[in-house]
Amino acid sequence: MTTQSLALSENMECPLCLGEGKLKRTEVLDRLGVKDFARVAQLSAEEAFRLIQQKHTHDHHDAWARFETELTKRTAEIEQRHRNELQTLGGRLKELESAARVADERKGLDVQRVRAELETKLRSEQSQKDDLNRRVEDHFREITQLRERNQELETEMAKVARVGKLEEVSFADEARTWAGISVSEKLSKNGDFILAYRDPSGAPAQPKMLVDNKDKTVVTESDLDKLVRDAKERNVPVGVIVAKEDSQLRQVDKETRWGQKNGVWILRTTRQWLPRDLDVLKPLFERMRTQGSDFLEKNAALGEEVRRTFVDLDRVECELKKAAKAIGSASGLVAKYRGRLQELCESAVGRKMPAGSELSAARIG
Repeated sequence: MTTQSLALSENMECPLCLGEGKLKRTEVLDRLGVKDFARVAQLSAEEAFRLIQQKHTHDHHDAWARFETELTKRTAEIEQRHRNELQTLGGRLKELESAARVADERKGLDVQRVRAELETKLRSEQSQKDDLNRRVEDHFREITQLRERNQELETEMAKVARVGKLEEVSFADEARTWAGISVSEKLSKNGDFILAYRDPSGAPAQPKMLVDNKDKTVVTESDLDKLVRDAKERNVPVGVIVAKEDSQLRQVDKETRWGQKNGVWILRTTRQWLPRDLDVLKPLFERMRTQGSDFLEKNAALGEEVRRTFVDLDRVECELKKAAKAIGSASGLVAKYRGRLQELCESAVGRKMPAGSELSAARIG
């Protein structure tokens, strides 16, 4: 619609009276039986613009309402997820703190027990003043008790401080002694052995594990790449690279002992750690057997939790080694005092010294 048409006057000269009498434009058009199409068009256009503007405003408000609803929903989901993660981390932290307290309490109890035993022994030595024969018999009785106690300590050290000196047997012979584990014969290529848990009938169950033993200065990335290629060649979802000693593993291997590489789940371990690691992974293998080999790929958080579990277990084992070292030191002290007591007893039997002088010699010793 042009500006000229919009500016049409409401009044016009009557075509019948040549402008002598003024009539409104609408009246003249009505008398002539003609509609004011320009006015109708103008009003229609204005109504159309008004309806378009109203629809645009309504759509704009609807879009913003949907956006705010979706934003609120997403924000609530993110907050809930972060809250769940914080709760999980808090529970894990409490477990670690509890384990640290238990280790500290156990260490304190061991120190108190050793101190109490040594104090009891010293009091026993100071109280033996009656005669030489009874003191010698008491000394021999103490030696017997100390020998038994030393054997008990050595037994505990053997249980707690197993530092990886495995018997000189092959990996397959050792793995066949593990309960519920099936081991294949030595593979000619693409790995060393196939490991799997046994089902109730005794047959190997899924998922199977391809084992590659390494006894070299350090495990390299090329070794892992070869394990991945061999696993894909044999269509095995899990690969296990087994070093002879933990010192042969790199720091990145120790920090990521369980992880996925090119679609294959890899366990980095040693001959000492492997039985314990298989016990940790057994529930995951059962879920993979029932829900498919892609179970862990659908649960990335579970795989990350398994990785952290291995790191925590290695840290706990390191603390146990320290405790074993402390027990070894205490055992060495016990053996040292036992030798001194034995020398004292042998010297006392040979010389039959008076009670007072022998007690002074014992204190000097």
